[in-house]
Amino acid sequence: MLWADGHTADAPDVDEYQGELTFTKEDLAERYRELAPSGQVDLVVIGCPQASVGEARAVAAAARARMELGEIIPDQRLWVFMSAHNHDLISADGTLDLLEEAGALVLRDTCPEVTPYNRARYNHLLTNSLKAEHYLTSGLNRMPTSVASIQECVAHAFDPTLVEGDRPELHKTGANPIPSSKEHVEGEFETTGLGIPSQSNWKVSGKALVTDVPITYLGYVNRDTGVIEEPGHPLDGESIGDTVLIYPKGSGSTVAPFVLMGLMYTEMGPKVIVNRDVCPLTLPAASLLGVPYAHGFADDPTMEVNSGDEVEISLEGGVTTLKVLNRA
Repeated sequence: MLWADGHTADAPDVDEYQGELTFTKEDLAERYRELAPSGQVDLVVIGCPQASVGEARAVAAAARARMELGEIIPDQRLWVFMSAHNHDLISADGTLDLLEEAGALVLRDTCPEVTPYNRARYNHLLTNSLKAEHYLTSGLNRMPTSVASIQECVAHAFDPTLVEGDRPELHKTGANPIPSSKEHVEGEFETTGLGIPSQSNWKVSGKALVTDVPITYLGYVNRDTGVIEEPGHPLDGESIGDTVLIYPKGSGSTVAPFVLMGLMYTEMGPKVIVNRDVCPLTLPAASLLGVPYAHGFADDPTMEVNSGDEVEISLEGGVTTLKVLNRA
């Protein structure tokens, strides 16, 4: 749970919080300066995952000011991503017509992060969303992405020469290890937990792959090989394929279930998924494709099982039992 001063109800009085973050207007301005476009912008994308009605209207207002000067967006250089509901709303109030008349492409029920881009045309994106920048540079597309206000984004859409020069490139940088409390353990271990209502009895055994750090599927698990590709993560370079995968929960984008489902379809996914906490980013894929899923154990399996341990896990009567057969 997150509380933000001036935006949410007051935080409750507790002895301590998991963390506290101070983020000022100066911090935001500095981040915009760091992410400002420094080379030729190929395409402007608005929405993460989709634009709000207010954002769409702001884009339309900025575009209308340029249209009154006789300008049109060349080559549909502006893409606005909308949910079906908001698409219907902007269609009803005339915003959609104005955007399309300006030369924008308005897409329905998709988002910039999962859109396949033609790299022969697009190699530097500009967006109004700091969140989109994170996913576009690290996710499925891994494309150089800059950030600016809606007004600046629209200006770049109308004028491809607004910033000239070489497009930026993404470079791999060293990453600090993600903190982990995991240590090698010995001895016998058995614990019980819960299954999910969509699954009945099952029993599976295999080698465990274990971390106490959340796994981010979108952008950090290779969707073709199942290898975790997150520098600094304890499992960086490890394949989740054919494992008893044990981790606290998923993190990142809600596109995660689709990445996981793709791996399961191609038989590159885990044979069993064990979460410490029930995970809304993992459970849908497991439920839909019938991959055994367990959570809510009496003892934390992320701390009591080692990677490489031979384990057996079963579901019977809604209760899952996890036991270590042989230690690594």
